[in-house]
This record gives sequence, C-alpha cells and structure tokens, in this order.
Amino acid sequence: MAITEKNIMNRLYLVAGGLLVLAIAVVVKLVDIQMVQGEKYKELALSKTEKMFTIEPNRGNLYSEDGSLLAASVPKYEIRFDAQTVSQENFEIYVGAVSDSVGNMFDSPSSYFRQVFRKARANGNRYQLVARNVGYLDYVRIKQFPLFNLGPYKGGFIETHRVVREYPLGKMAARSIGYERVDENGYYTRVGLDGAFGETYLRGKEGKRLKQKIAKGQWKPVGLDNIVEPKDGLDVVSTIDINIQDIAHHELLKQLEKYKADHGCVVVMETETGEIKAISNLGRTSEGKYYEKLNYAVGESHEPGSTFKLMSMVAALEDKVIDTSTVIDTEKGRYRIYDGVVKDSKWGGYGKISAAEAFAVSSNTAFAKIIHENYKEQPEKFVNRLMNMGLHKKLDLPIIGEGDPVIRYPGDKGWSGISLGWMSHGYEVSLTPIQTLAFYNAIANDGEYVKPRLIQEVREGNKVVKRFDREVLNPSICSKETVKKAQQLLKNVVEKEYGTGHRMYSKNFSMAGKTGTTQKNYVEKNPDKLAYISSFAGYFPADDPKYSCIVVIHEPDKEEGYYGADVSGPVFKSMAQKIHAISPMVDEVDGKLIEDKKLDEAYKQYFAQVQKKHSTVPNLRGMSGMDAVSLLENLGIEVEVHGNGKVKNQSVNQGTSIKQVKKIVLELS
Repeated sequence: MAITEKNIMNRLYLVAGGLLVLAIAVVVKLVDIQMVQGEKYKELALSKTEKMFTIEPNRGNLYSEDGSLLAASVPKYEIRFDAQTVSQENFEIYVGAVSDSVGNMFDSPSSYFRQVFRKARANGNRYQLVARNVGYLDYVRIKQFPLFNLGPYKGGFIETHRVVREYPLGKMAARSIGYERVDENGYYTRVGLDGAFGETYLRGKEGKRLKQKIAKGQWKPVGLDNIVEPKDGLDVVSTIDINIQDIAHHELLKQLEKYKADHGCVVVMETETGEIKAISNLGRTSEGKYYEKLNYAVGESHEPGSTFKLMSMVAALEDKVIDTSTVIDTEKGRYRIYDGVVKDSKWGGYGKISAAEAFAVSSNTAFAKIIHENYKEQPEKFVNRLMNMGLHKKLDLPIIGEGDPVIRYPGDKGWSGISLGWMSHGYEVSLTPIQTLAFYNAIANDGEYVKPRLIQEVREGNKVVKRFDREVLNPSICSKETVKKAQQLLKNVVEKEYGTGHRMYSKNFSMAGKTGTTQKNYVEKNPDKLAYISSFAGYFPADDPKYSCIVVIHEPDKEEGYYGADVSGPVFKSMAQKIHAISPMVDEVDGKLIEDKKLDEAYKQYFAQVQKKHSTVPNLRGMSGMDAVSLLENLGIEVEVHGNGKVKNQSVNQGTSIKQVKKIVLELS
C-alpha cells in the first residue's frame, strides 16, 4: 500500500515539475515577445492593419498656343459611409438631414438614402457606397453635409479619389496629344505630347496617405491629413493652333473617306519658327471609320517618291552638274540602267525638256538620267551632298517613336548599280512625313533648316518656368542661288499649266510645292497588291511663306484615283486657303496705285446695305462672301459659309423678319 502511495506522489511531483517548466517557458516566451521582440511584432501587427498608400498627383495641363485645353487632369471622388464609427446619438440626430442633402444633390428621394444609411447601420457596414465619380466642387459640398462634417470617426465620412485625364478635343489629334500610362509592373507607355513631357514636367510627385484596414479587406483613411502632400505637375503650352488643327483634321478625314484610303497624315508648320501648328493622323478601321491609330507623321518612315526630287535637284544644282536650263532627253518615257528600267507616268515621255520643266512635270526618267549619269563615277558625292543637308539624321523630336531616315551609302547592304537612278525620284530612300516637311520648310525659309518644335513653354500656374525658342539645325542647307532656283521650281509646279500641281492654282492665292505618287508593294508579283502613296509637300503663300505643309495619304482606292495632284493636292489647297483666311496678316500697299472699278462698285453696294437699318433679311446674292458675312454678323445673325467667291444662294429668303432668323447658310460660287 505504501509503495502505491509513493508512486502516486512521484507522479504528482513529476506533473507539477512539468507544469512549472511549462509555466517558466511561457513566461520566458512572453518576456521575449513583449520585451525583446516587442517592436517587431508591433510593426507586424500594424502592417496587417495599417498601410501607406500612394496619392496620385494632379497631372499638369496641356494647352494649345492660345490657352485652350488639350488635356487636363480632373480628380474624381468616391464617397462612402462607415456606419459603425458613428454614435447612436449622432446617427439619429443627423440621418434625416444628411439624407435630404445627398438626395437634393443627386436628384433622388431622400427616403432612398435614409433606407441606405439605416440598413448600413443595422448591418454594421463600414464601407457603404454613397456616390461615385464626384467632381471636386461637389466633393467639397458633400464634406460639409450634416453628419459628414463631423469627420471620418464621428461622422463616418470616407473619401477616396483618382485622377482622370480628360481631352476636350475628343478624338481629334488624340494620338498627337497622346497619353502616359503605367502598368501594374511600373512600366510606362508614352504617346504623343502628353507622353513626351510626362516625366520631365507633367507628371508631378506622388503623395502618401495612411489607411487602416477595416472589414472585408477594405481600407479607411486615418485622419484628415496626408502624410506627404502630392505635388501637382507643371503645365505645358504646346505650339498647336486648335483652329488650324480643326481644319487639318476635317480636310484629311474628308479626303480619306472619299478615296477609301487606308491611312494618312497632315502636318502644318510655321515657316520661320518651326512651330507645329497642326498634326493629324487618321487610320481606317475594319468598319471603314477613321480615328487616330498611330502617329504616322512622326513614326512612319516610307519611300517618299517624287517629293524627293526636290532633294535631288538641290544636290545637283549645288554640285553644278546641271542648271535649271539644262536639256534632258526623257527617251520616250523609258530609261534603262543595267537591268532596271525607270518609267515615266506619261506614256511616250516628254521628249527633250529642260531640268526645270522636268521638275514641273515630275519626269522620273529625266531625274534618273540627271543623277545617274552625273554621279555614277562618284556615287558617294551625291550621297554626301544629301547627308550634308542632314537628310540621314533624325530630327530628335521629343515625341517617342520617330522613324529612322534611310539614306544608303555606296557599299551598304542593298546598294547596287541602279541605286542612284532609283534614289533620284524617291525610291531606295526612306523619310517620315515630318522629316520631308522639315526640308521643304528650309527651302521656304531661304535655306535655314529649323527644327520642328511642339512646345512653347512650361508654366507653374501663371509663372513661366522654362521657355523653348527656335532651334536652327543648319543655317544654310545650300547656297542662296540654289534656294532661289528651288523656290521658283516649286512655284512652277502649281503655276505652270504643264505642272503636275496646276489644278491647285488660284490667281488670288499663291502656293508652291511638289506632288508625289509612290508605288507601294511594287516587289509583289500579284498586281492586285500594288498600292500607292499620294503626297503633296509645299508652303504658302509662295512669295512670302508663312506656313509649310505636307499631306500624305496611303493606299487610296485605285479606282477612285491615286496621283498626288488628285488625292493629296486638294487637301493642301483647301487647308492653305482656309488657314490663310484665318491668319492675321497685314500688308501695306499704296492705295493710289490700285484702281479697280468692279471692286469700288462692290464696296459701294456693300456700304449702302450696311447703312440701311434692316428689319428683314437683305438680298445677298452676287455680293462678295466676305461682305455678306460681315453684314449678317452686324445684324446679329450666325453665318455658315460653304465655298469661296460670291454668294450664289442663301438659306433664308430675302424679306424674312430678322427676329425669326438665328442662322443663315451661304453658298458661294
């Protein structure tokens, strides 16, 4: 019996000892957790319940040259309600008033919001949605509503916001204006002006905000203040003129639709400064609609075709291998170089013509003969001349994705005995539209090669932080003598009856330029795959250039037409006339030298009409369009004009009471 009791006691001592050891271990562990690793576990606990969130700054605005918004950042707020933090007393006092306020703002019954708030209260909902996509001013109002004005703890007010980029011009110039986006891995996609100047100016600096984890994995801001305030981005003023941009967009769109073309682009540049006033890029969808898919003007390098004949002519004139009066035999429109044959678009050729006429009629055989026969012994001389004019270099534009120019050098891959002949009229070379335009602009600018510029200045509020001035890439791409000859050649294309651009001629408005029609996919054996690129590059007015412009249209429907003069030329002409009409130009002339009886008579007619106190719509037929617009606007009537010249038809008949008329459409002949 004694032995049994002794065994029991031993077992009790053993258990007690084990418990004591366990207690000591627990105490040691608690001391370790509390004293030794306390800060570690505290931080771990906080990391699970509190987290630092990034606050996106307001991105800087992008403006046109006149201050019109091209892209703007707008904060959008989401308002939620934490029904659990609000005391019962405050809830009952203010629930009716806050429901009325929210209901009035969003034009909804206050009873609906009472139900929402009471249901959230009953369910202990800590993240009840109140409103989405709320603007800043409305957010400020909501913040002052009863209950919400007590803050996040006493009033249960929760707000989160995101910054949305908005584009007032819509889809117009969307690719040129561009964007900057970042993916989940932190990689940026940059397009257009918005992308080009994002990192340097527009983006701003992120802020920090502490948030606390609440029910269902949701996060609630801690306090009312940010840990680090975000710094808004700077504003960028571009060179874009929205009026010229509008003209370019719609003229290009109209022609693309007419010719069912694949895509096209237009660039308008101010001659003296290099400022880009408009840049439009439109591509065709599978549904036959057009939108800005890619920035073809900057990024698409292609064989320019006959617009390159200007570069070839300038090189030949500079090297004095020919003059504009040099006679060239076009050899019945066929010129063989080894196993290659250069062909003129005119069957039978042009016979023996001067170099000046060859340029105006755009003879491929003449240019192939000029360049091949004068440089075949020293082909590097021709290429060096092109390179000295900077044609092999990128323009180093801030917009990402500028296409590479291709000017092959003797010995390069692809160079052959026929290369000179093909380069002479724009094959085996490659340029982007804006690179081609920069050269044409240099000719218009008396030889000064100005870098195309897309930005005028950077601002912080009303303060100018940085200003961008014109940049000269080459003060003289060639001699003044050659420039003057090239200018006359470009005028001849439009003014001479035999010029390929003569259909663009207007006796009241001068233009200069060069047509281009380039074969595309010409290596394909299937003739159905052969396509064309139609282009026109030039400047206006011809005698005192203010703007240079290029129009490039890819793959127009061959049944509708594909020559540069037919497809791209009309776009250039219409744009030039409209841009000239809206441009403030002042010329001083001696009135004594001008006597025009018809003009005087027209003015007398207009003046007589102006002096009348009209109560009804006057007869405008036969009146100058400009005078008719002026007369109607003085009467307080909105005017829409179609065409050019004198008034042929008016949408509202003579004698109609002015009080009944808001708008009149004038058709000009």
